[in-house]
Amino acid sequence: MFKKILIANRGEIALRVIRTCKEMGIKTVAVYSKADEESLHVRFADEAVCIGPAPSSESYLKIPNIIAAAEITNADAIHPGYGFLSENSKFSKICAEHDIKFIGASGEHIDRMGDKSSAKKTMKEAGVPTVPGSDGLLKDVADAKKIAKKMGYPVMIKATAGGGGKGMRAVWKEEEMEDLFESAVQEATAAFGNGGMYMEKLIEEPRHIEIQIVGDQYGKACHLSERDCSIQRRHQKLTEETPSPFMTDKLREDMGKAAVKAAEYIKYEGAGTIEFLVDKHRNFYFMEMNTRIQVEHPITEQVIDYDLIREQILVAGGVPISGKNYLPKLHSIECRINAEDPYNNFRPSPGRITTLHIPGGHGVRMDTHVYSGYSIPPNYDSMIAKLITTAQTREEAINKMKRALDEFVIEGVKTTIPFHRQLMDHPDYLAGNYTTKFMEDFKMDPPPAE
Repeated sequence: MFKKILIANRGEIALRVIRTCKEMGIKTVAVYSKADEESLHVRFADEAVCIGPAPSSESYLKIPNIIAAAEITNADAIHPGYGFLSENSKFSKICAEHDIKFIGASGEHIDRMGDKSSAKKTMKEAGVPTVPGSDGLLKDVADAKKIAKKMGYPVMIKATAGGGGKGMRAVWKEEEMEDLFESAVQEATAAFGNGGMYMEKLIEEPRHIEIQIVGDQYGKACHLSERDCSIQRRHQKLTEETPSPFMTDKLREDMGKAAVKAAEYIKYEGAGTIEFLVDKHRNFYFMEMNTRIQVEHPITEQVIDYDLIREQILVAGGVPISGKNYLPKLHSIECRINAEDPYNNFRPSPGRITTLHIPGGHGVRMDTHVYSGYSIPPNYDSMIAKLITTAQTREEAINKMKRALDEFVIEGVKTTIPFHRQLMDHPDYLAGNYTTKFMEDFKMDPPPAE
């Protein structure tokens, strides 16, 4: 097993990895930008190395700096967390070249599954259901119009190198195609340096349900059931839960089999998720694969009593998996707490936390790197905490979440706590009746009078 792991990330996920490493008797190295000097992951790691100034392009995305930090500290593995370089095939390959184990997917798997167009082609070959769409990239607007006409509107044009909702456009009729196609290409080119587009049939009333999988170095994979991630804003997840209130035993079995088939077809190694769109008739279609640990992994851990970070490390160290599939025994919900103002179109709210009271009690878990006096830098993602509640039933988990949100006090910055508190009272959410379009009609009640 590894003697020392460098965590090439920041914030709560870096702290999360450090905790599991300590429990496994593995030394840890934190890397940090100058903006993160006071972050908890720096304090709790065995060693810490500053890798550059605040901008992520000059620190957390700077591969030579991270490799140098690993070499000077004699780290024999790197855990990339999520975001930043976690799905960067070049980084994975460079780690291998320097005899440093990348605790994640191989460069080949990232290349194969990171590009959405090639991933869809691979899944078709594996016999996994895919959304009807273009064969490969669209040549131009005329090609897009021709395929859309044959497929039938509405359609979705998507950037092949996309992520975070960039380079995606829903097209409801032919007259809209030209303008929307061109704006999607421009946005994708600016965001990813790649303006390649492909097209899919737009799934109406869709739910975003993902299956957690783990594969070992010997070609074996298992699934750890589903997470419903349908509550999203601008394609960014806000809250997740497992099991999905839309799930049936038959659908779970079919989706689980498809996810394992996908992982074993490409001989995938590590933790990952196979993401599906599920329509109102419970037909499911492969959407994409995330070749890394997910933000929302704690809810899976809670309902099956399983440390996913530990499993990632064991698999990377050559330990075979049991091959057993897992089903949820409890119900768990995660609310992402962002430093944003939900009363002002979720505008980012960096700054100093003056007061912090973290909720507790049975079935309440908090993953966070912040503390009273901590200054949230404006340079990175606005998520500052993940509040997770777990109970015997969905109703109990929601009631526990309401109580925990009421206890949660953060002063000095605006947060999304009021949004989540209102969501937990929304009749459609309470009924489990929601899709990825839920936030389009959601309106915040006015803030309470001071």
